[in-house]
Amino acid sequence: MKRICKRLTVLLLALCLLAGCAASGSGAQTAGSTRYKVALVAKSTQTDFWKAVFVGAEAAATEYNMDLTIDGPDTEEDYETQNQMIADAVANGAQALVFSAIDYDANAPAIEAAAEQGVKIVVIDSAVNSQKVATYIGTDNYSAGQMAAQAALRGATGDLKVGIVNYDINSANGQDRERGAVDTFAESGRAEVVATIHTLAEATSARADTLAMLQAHPEINVLLAFNEPTSVGAAQAVEELQLQDSLCMVAFDSNLETVDALQTGVVDALVIQNTYEMGYFGVQSAYKLLAGQRNDVEKHVDTATRIINRENLFALDSQKVLFPVS
Repeated sequence: MKRICKRLTVLLLALCLLAGCAASGSGAQTAGSTRYKVALVAKSTQTDFWKAVFVGAEAAATEYNMDLTIDGPDTEEDYETQNQMIADAVANGAQALVFSAIDYDANAPAIEAAAEQGVKIVVIDSAVNSQKVATYIGTDNYSAGQMAAQAALRGATGDLKVGIVNYDINSANGQDRERGAVDTFAESGRAEVVATIHTLAEATSARADTLAMLQAHPEINVLLAFNEPTSVGAAQAVEELQLQDSLCMVAFDSNLETVDALQTGVVDALVIQNTYEMGYFGVQSAYKLLAGQRNDVEKHVDTATRIINRENLFALDSQKVLFPVS
């Protein structure tokens, strides 16, 4: 009887080991099959704005065990390179694309082609003219433009003569911000937009073009700039002309230059977007779409936007949004 019991014990142990190996093999296969490939194609890889987006995206990719690649052109005007990056991502097996469009219309054919290959499309920051987009995640840009104008109206007295420094005229988010600001100024009854420029999304060009605008329109006493590079360049122009005491400037986005300009009085308020959330929710949404959780993905996700000025600059919650990757 003892011998029989020993044999039964050995047999049961063997069966348990076999079951464990089978379960282990099955689990490895499942994990491998659900490691989705996602490509993030941004407007640029150079600015602090996009670096913070990438940190959020990488955090989500780690959490959801996804294979994430990140790419973007050298300049925020190069939509053709973006289109090639989209095609390359699809050719390399990307199952979902997280994308920010440089050009609302010119990027659309590449997005449509990717969608026709079965790629799930998530747009962050800047929209594209395609019905294939499953979700948009980012700032309510019209409202952000309103916020910028309202900050200027609070920060300046009397009649306002406004200059606007915007970037690519075909970029949807910049145009929405401009519309929001212009509409708000018009409704105020005490503001006139006297000049608008569309410059390259780089500080050097924005500085030169802003200098020319301010010299041609010395009556400007309010200046708005709508993204990180244009804000840096416009602030440099204001400082160079020593207009910080006579001009109210509202800028977008944070890096060391814009925050320093806020502290020194060259900039009076910053409109700060939640860049980390754009990246995180973008990749998270890609996962949900690929995992069959389409009902859990909203068509539009508005990431928070807030105004930072010298009064709330050093508050803990302000520091967190100003320096999301520190």
